Amino acid sequence: MTREEKSQVIENLTAQLTENSTIYLADISGLNADSTSNLRRACFKAGIKLAVVKNTLLAKAMESSDKDFGDLAGTLKGNTSLMFSETGNAPAKVIKEFRKKSDKPVLKGAFIEESVYVGDDQLENLVNIKSREELIGDIIGLLQSPAKNVISALKSSGGTIAGIVKTLSEREG
Repeated sequence: MTREEKSQVIENLTAQLTENSTIYLADISGLNADSTSNLRRACFKAGIKLAVVKNTLLAKAMESSDKDFGDLAGTLKGNTSLMFSETGNAPAKVIKEFRKKSDKPVLKGAFIEESVYVGDDQLENLVNIKSREELIGDIIGLLQSPAKNVISALKSSGGTIAGIVKTLSEREG
């Protein structure tokens, strides 16, 4: 690969790192061709872009990116695959599902919305991360809950309040 080709690859990687807020690094070495195809298919179905990259080029792209990848650069040893996704937990779910049949892919680390996760032991935490839409739904549910309680209390005790007011006005008369 010429110097010009390398700089072009670094430029493309930097653009991808900048554009995506969910980035996973995984080791898929040791998977045979059939398993690799199945993994690529599972990623495609989940809306995940999967690419195998050279560690040195990815490290340079991380440096030129405006994001703080923290300790992720330390995971760039051996075989590295990049997974980009719109949903924070989608790649983790694909990895977990795929590992029911194999011990690969191994999670090296992840960068999700400015948070850095390093190590395969973070997989379960990443699977349980809620997507932006799920969080918004939870917040709306929490916000609606008190309003619903107040409305139902007013409706149910509305007759009681009216009855109390009527009883009090009759006592005065």
